[in-house]
Amino acid sequence: MDRLNLVDGQWRAAEATGENISPANPADVVCAYARGDAGLVDEAVAAAARAFPAWAEATPQFRADILDRVGSAILARAAEIGRILAREEGKTLAEATGEATRAGQLFKFYAGEALRLAGDAIASIRDKVDVEVTREPLGVVGLITPWNFPIAIPAWKAAPALAFGNTVVMKPADLTPASAHVLAEVLAEAGCPPGVFNLVMGSGRVIGQALVDHPDVAAISFTGSEGVGQGIAEGCARHRKKLQMEMGGKNPMVVMADADLDVAVAACINGAFFSTGQRCTASSRLIVEAGIHDAFVDRMAVAMGQLTLGDPLEADTQIGPVVSEAQLRGNLGYVDLAHEEGAEVIGGERLDRAGFFQAPALFVGATNEMRVSREEIFGPCASVIKADGFDHALTLANDTEFGLSSGICTTSLRQAREFKRRSAAGMVMVNLPTAGVDYHVPFGGRKASSVGSREQGRYAAEFYTSVKTAYTFAG
Repeated sequence: MDRLNLVDGQWRAAEATGENISPANPADVVCAYARGDAGLVDEAVAAAARAFPAWAEATPQFRADILDRVGSAILARAAEIGRILAREEGKTLAEATGEATRAGQLFKFYAGEALRLAGDAIASIRDKVDVEVTREPLGVVGLITPWNFPIAIPAWKAAPALAFGNTVVMKPADLTPASAHVLAEVLAEAGCPPGVFNLVMGSGRVIGQALVDHPDVAAISFTGSEGVGQGIAEGCARHRKKLQMEMGGKNPMVVMADADLDVAVAACINGAFFSTGQRCTASSRLIVEAGIHDAFVDRMAVAMGQLTLGDPLEADTQIGPVVSEAQLRGNLGYVDLAHEEGAEVIGGERLDRAGFFQAPALFVGATNEMRVSREEIFGPCASVIKADGFDHALTLANDTEFGLSSGICTTSLRQAREFKRRSAAGMVMVNLPTAGVDYHVPFGGRKASSVGSREQGRYAAEFYTSVKTAYTFAG
């Protein structure tokens, strides 16, 4: 078996196994992996609980040195990891290698944050009383990660959790276990003490649920679908666990009549279709001012026709396959639905080749009320919605249950300023794709997109630590 679980510093097999196949070529088996069960979760949590006191009390320098070594090792192996990632997830080799590089950068950043975790000394309202506010780790943290960024998201959860003194049990997505397994290998090789980081692969219904229900897991950080997130939220509320969730998006990109069309089309092509549209920050609603609507659609159709779809390992490929047959069937169902709802569909067909390939789809003449404009598709599909002007475009952009990312293409400083101020999203882009973020600043949204405090940057400390206020009488 290629990939084993990591529990208490030991590589562990399991009775059940899974097969990890390439979405570009289902005959290509990336690896076989051990599928754990609730009993193995119990062992992993027990190991993490035993390891927690020593890890929490270790010096920040000790933790920083380990995280820095992890970051260096990932960066040194970025090309190798990128190839594994491209094979199992389907994103292009350039995107996959870039994601591996991002994972290394995240560990490097949080190595520094381990040394920068600060508190406050606050003057008391009482005489001869000192007040100190400090941050402490939570304990054992369960991390449940998605398939679309199979090493970057595990890194941006695990790195801050470990930097601030927590121990970890991670459950990666069933579709992409190999990338997370490489991360576990690197952590073990970098000298991470046994039990500090544990990896248990397998079904979310089994492994994820066991983490949510376990009494010794202090907190859960989850990235995935809104439906799964709802169940996790209910479980964490029932067991009074701290919770952080990043879920769906139906992100608007507003294109105003004064926009530079070259900039706008490039941003929309990238945001809607790169990574095969399989990003929670993808531009799935293109809201275009009426005066340039037709010209914009024409330019988008030409640009879509020039995209190279193919084997993600080929250097000239721009769009790889959809991650699985089930995901592709769901995407094609939305293409059919767009037809039924009255939109004109450009592209969107399944390609006649091995693997799970779909041409990018544009739903022209869509309205904000259509299901294809309200439900997250998580594929290379985008609605084009006509707007009468700035205020109408902003209203359309905000008319969604989600609120992760938004964007505007405009040459007007006033419109850009107003959009940044009034957009009901956690992240706002101006003349940039809605997808694509920096690792040292907060990531997260509003409404149904996110629950709890932000991920990434210094704001990660809000989730992975607890605040303690201490009073001392010095009279």
